Amino acid sequence: MESVKGNLTDVPREDEEMARETEKKDFAKADEVRVFPKGKVELITIGGATIGRATFEPGWKWSKSVQPIAKTKSCEAPHFQYHVAGTLKVVMDDGTELVCKPGDVSLLPSGHDAWVVGNENVVIVDFQGMVDYAKKVA
Repeated sequence: MESVKGNLTDVPREDEEMARETEKKDFAKADEVRVFPKGKVELITIGGATIGRATFEPGWKWSKSVQPIAKTKSCEAPHFQYHVAGTLKVVMDDGTELVCKPGDVSLLPSGHDAWVVGNENVVIVDFQGMVDYAKKVA
């Protein structure tokens, strides 16, 4: 039987170490929760990475709910995210538009606005851009 190799990027590089300990965390017991108008982000750190679960309520829009906290023209956090529930519209600063629905995986560079479409909460698990998301500056 022939074996199948994964993508070469699936294996650790020489300069990376694999996790040495088994870990399990639960967003219901998040390490940190950030609440903002019509939304929240629950953060867990596992394996040295911070992962966020964002919940956005109907009527949430980044430029109204998070921009006053971030104090930037548009969202500067890059995102690599899995869409669990609801519909999210994203408009990049260059005009590119995406509509993300449950089951989608999206990669968004810095420079975008986004909002909930419809009457269902949007739930996203973000593997990249939540470390400083909606973090109040001291």
